[in-house]
Amino acid sequence: QVQLVESGGGSVQAGWSLRLSCEAYGYIYNIPCMGWFRQAPGKEREGVGVINSAGRTVYADSVKGRFTISQGNAKNTLYLQMDSLKPEDTAMYFCAATFSSRTCGSIWYSPPEYPYWGQGTQVTVSS
Repeated sequence: QVQLVESGGGSVQAGWSLRLSCEAYGYIYNIPCMGWFRQAPGKEREGVGVINSAGRTVYADSVKGRFTISQGNAKNTLYLQMDSLKPEDTAMYFCAATFSSRTCGSIWYSPPEYPYWGQGTQVTVSS
């Protein structure tokens, strides 16, 4: 069983930065694929980006060049550095994980591929 706990959300102005963290607990040895998703009110949950066990990252076009995913040295912490934030980045942000390495490929953006989720942390960006 894996538990994920996000933190670091808040309210900022456009152009500012935030860093979200996701702590993983439980049987977390060598999780091959972890990602960040977000969901705005009235919209479907969408993939922000993913990182595999080799440190390779993939990002949604909407955040490419502004957001960076990284892991702590112990690999039990996932980070999302968000720079140049825009009002359209406002959403609940979720951390997700799966033991399927296949998910970090062409289907990384699909929420049903991830069995483990955190409770989410709210990010609000005002103009």
